[in-house]
Parts: sequence; C-alpha cells; structure tokens
Amino acid sequence: MNKETMHIAIIPDGNRRWAKANKLKPWKGHEKSAENFRDLVEWCGDDARIGALTIWCFSTENWKRDEQEVQKIIDMLSTYLTKERQTFQKNKIRVLHSGRRDRFTPELLTLLDDIQEETSSNDNLTLHLAVDYGGKDELLRAIQKIEDPSSVTEEIIQSHLDQPDLCDIDLVIRTSGEQRTSNFFLWQSTYAEWMFHPKLFPDFSVEDLQTSVDDFCTRTRRFGA
Repeated sequence: MNKETMHIAIIPDGNRRWAKANKLKPWKGHEKSAENFRDLVEWCGDDARIGALTIWCFSTENWKRDEQEVQKIIDMLSTYLTKERQTFQKNKIRVLHSGRRDRFTPELLTLLDDIQEETSSNDNLTLHLAVDYGGKDELLRAIQKIEDPSSVTEEIIQSHLDQPDLCDIDLVIRTSGEQRTSNFFLWQSTYAEWMFHPKLFPDFSVEDLQTSVDDFCTRTRRFGA
C-alpha cells in the first residue's frame, strides 16, 4: 500500500434493522449488504486516492447472535470469497484478514489463507477483512506473543498485530446513525477521522461513500498538535 493513499474503514451497521423494516429474515439484510459491498470495493479500486479498504465482516461479539444468523453470515462470507476470487486477481486487489483463527472451520481458514497468498503481489487496492475481530482481542493476542514484557514499546506491539505492515486507518465510516467505536481497531484508528452516516448499510451507496471521502479530503488533520 502506498503511504500517500488513504486507508478507509467501514463499520457496516444496520443490516438487521434493514431486514426488519422490509419484513425479512435478519440474514436477508446481510445478503443485501454483501451485494452492496461489491460496488463499494469496485469504486475504491477505481479511486486513486484510496489504497486500502477495511470492512468489519464479523466481530468477536457477533457469536452471541442467533445460531442460524451466525451460520448464514459465515456461509455468505465463504460464498463471497469464492465468487470474487478471480475478480481480486483481475482487479489487482490484495486481500488480508485480521481476527481470530481458532473459531472458524478449517475450510474457511484455508480459503482465507489461499486467497491472501495468491493475491499477495496485487497492488491496486488492499481489501482488509476483519473476521472474528475485536480491537481488545487483537491487542491482547499481540501482547501475549511478546516474550519479554519489560521490553515492550509501541513498535514491538505494532509488530505483533494481525497485519503489522498495513498503514493506520485514516477515515472510519459507521452507517445507521450509531455513534460509537464498538471495539473497532483501537490501535490503528488512534488518529482516524470518524463519520457517522444515517443510512443503514444496505442503503449506503457508492455516491454516499464518495461524498464521505470528498468531505474527508477537506479536513485538516492535527494528530494531537
């Protein structure tokens, strides 16, 4: 990823509320969200300002949801990765994964690993998928990897994160009007700008994303100064 390009992240909130409003099963909102996501990824790949897109697919807390809904989300993720596999190569998209690796099936982990390996040299856009991810969990796992706690520095913690070479997040967009961080990439979003969009994610369009990115580009970032 070119350090001069932006790293944007999306918390795709509101899928279940969208389904409820349309009198559908909860996972129908996730299905519509997946369709929407394809367009957003394509737009990011075409915009020279953007080098990386992080999407929160499944959080460490999402396991608390209805078992059938959880399984539907996992199945949809597998379907999406399988279906888009050739597109990643065609559009030179590098795929990365952050999150736990001990609670998914071997098949899904193999699929994630294979796609990461085969797209590792792609350089148009980095698509960073947060799957079974929580900010506190990532930091805890990173600290547990450090052999000598007395030697801990920011650089050492950074080196033990799930994707240590990925640039910090510049802009976080959360849909559905909710205004909270929800344990999302606590380390990497330290100086990120935040935007809270009123639309539910299945209704969040490419035009909405472009407006958010354009607005971000007008902001003056101070990094604590």
